[in-house]
Amino acid sequence: MAPAFEAQGGAPPPQAEPVQEQAAAAASQNNAHFSNYESKVTIVGSGNWGSVASKLIASNTLRLSSFHDEVRMWVFEEILPSGEKLTDVINSTNENVKYLPGIKLGKNVVADPDLENAVKDANMLVFVTPHQFMEGICRKLVGKINGDVQAISLIKGMEVKMEGPCMISSLISEQLGINCCVLMGANIANEIATEKFSEATVGYRENREIAEKWVQLFSTPYFLVTAVQDVEGVELCGTLKNVVALAAGFVDGLEMGNNTKAAIMRIGLREMKAFSKLLFSSVKDTTFFESCGVADLITTCLGGRNRKVAEAFAKNGGKRSFDKLEAEMLQGQKLQGVSTAREVYEVLGHRGWLELFPLFATVHEICIGRLPPSAIVEHSERKPRFELLDGSTQYC
Repeated sequence: MAPAFEAQGGAPPPQAEPVQEQAAAAASQNNAHFSNYESKVTIVGSGNWGSVASKLIASNTLRLSSFHDEVRMWVFEEILPSGEKLTDVINSTNENVKYLPGIKLGKNVVADPDLENAVKDANMLVFVTPHQFMEGICRKLVGKINGDVQAISLIKGMEVKMEGPCMISSLISEQLGINCCVLMGANIANEIATEKFSEATVGYRENREIAEKWVQLFSTPYFLVTAVQDVEGVELCGTLKNVVALAAGFVDGLEMGNNTKAAIMRIGLREMKAFSKLLFSSVKDTTFFESCGVADLITTCLGGRNRKVAEAFAKNGGKRSFDKLEAEMLQGQKLQGVSTAREVYEVLGHRGWLELFPLFATVHEICIGRLPPSAIVEHSERKPRFELLDGSTQYC
């Protein structure tokens, strides 16, 4: 992970205006050209959610004349127990047998282990990898993509740099010089893969036409997508809900009951909203009532992988590490909540905000073994001291 930034006391965090201006300028130059020819899509990532995204997208590129039929999917190459390469099996069976077994992706999906080749000639890039890998991926793509490319991030997480927290959409925009929207929502991948009804939210900065293009690309009768003009709000909802899901998992592992879990989710939503609005004043209250907000929080706290592994962690009294549990329980998939909790804790510590966010702080301290899982209901003893930060009460 990138080094933590320097302590800056109670100074306001850096905002995203320069990135927004850069992305908006790039978008305004490219929009006319972008809308006038057939769009070619590449998905950067091929895990559980990446494979589901490829299924959604592939069905629409065949149906809509404005998209090139073929959908490339970059796959980090792995050798399966059979000795076969994962990409070869995906291309021969039309199925990601490791991360989404039993689901056909679409015959127009082509798995490619070469990142540069996968993005070649694409003008719509869908990023869906664990967030801790994105900085390295962006470095490899610098100078390798066309200037008229539009991007969207399905990634939950953030980077912590010397100058402060950086959202993944901003990282993509800064590193690659392209506009980046986000897509988040109440989206447990396996349920969408079997075509159970679900919703999602596209967050965009300036250009509604680009947002609608992404809505077209992802929407199906069972996957309803809407767009809102709030990139940071949508992205932070998708990022922070995984921290709250860990707390919900601790409650489940200790069999504390539904009342306790509901209380933890309410407090978690309050802290999500306060943290988001302190980092980015542009975040809208209404975003928290979209699929990316309260709906995603509910489904992740009820059935997501972060909740599942946190439950096992609590049942073992915190004696078995998250790394070991992740390896045993997720078959190669990655948790996001534990690393996000650490990153949030770093931001809170360096800003002097730890006392404002007792739930977020407690989750991280449980994850690293500083507190027992039962401390998740004791965090209320650490009453938020809103007087430490002028104006914070309006967000909570």
